[in-house]
Amino acid sequence: MKGYVGEAVFQSFGNPLIYLFALGVGLASLVPQGVAGVSYLEFVAPALMATAAMTIAANETTYPVLMGFKWNPTFFGMNAAPLTGGQIVNGIMLAILARMIMTVTIYFGVILAFGAVPSAWGVLAIGSAVLTGMAIGLVLSSYTSTIKDDRGQMAMIQRFGIMPLFLFSGTFFPLEQLPVYLQPIGWISPLWHGAELGRVATYGLEESLWLTVTHVGYLSGIIVVGLWATRRHFVRRLNR
Repeated sequence: MKGYVGEAVFQSFGNPLIYLFALGVGLASLVPQGVAGVSYLEFVAPALMATAAMTIAANETTYPVLMGFKWNPTFFGMNAAPLTGGQIVNGIMLAILARMIMTVTIYFGVILAFGAVPSAWGVLAIGSAVLTGMAIGLVLSSYTSTIKDDRGQMAMIQRFGIMPLFLFSGTFFPLEQLPVYLQPIGWISPLWHGAELGRVATYGLEESLWLTVTHVGYLSGIIVVGLWATRRHFVRRLNR
């Protein structure tokens, strides 16, 4: 428990300070003209918030889910009590949500201190980051809850799933600067949708209203489908 708390505190305070100092003081000096009409720090900060939520989601819905079924089958113990598979999923997701809100709120405080939130609506970026993390987490949990044996799937998720999303979702530069054949990665990436929503909130990124609504609808739709699929897989696996 003490180790878990230490990790959570470091991720909440350490990561934003390291990333924002490196980007705001280091890399930003190489981009003095800014990006999309704002400073580079203002451009990248909301994307880093969404990335922090994605990291929490990936950490909490891969190995911990498999562990609950296989190495330390606590889910079966919970199910033996008056808890259904759906209730177990709800509890897990509420715990992840609580940790995510805490981390993203601290992250927001850090970027606010760095002067990267010029808009009064910037606090809404917390919600967009949480939506992003929960969407990604529920996609992952709906898959990992079906895994029976660890054959490197978790490493492949990180290498071929999370890392490409981090690199090709318009996190560090506008998606339009990618080659056309790579841009669809961003279009389907929850991280891109969440980062763009965050930019609308923090510095007023100009985009059509229909696109903003699409971002919210896309992330919300993934959450609904992912929660349904995860609950279904848990119930089926626990009652075999």
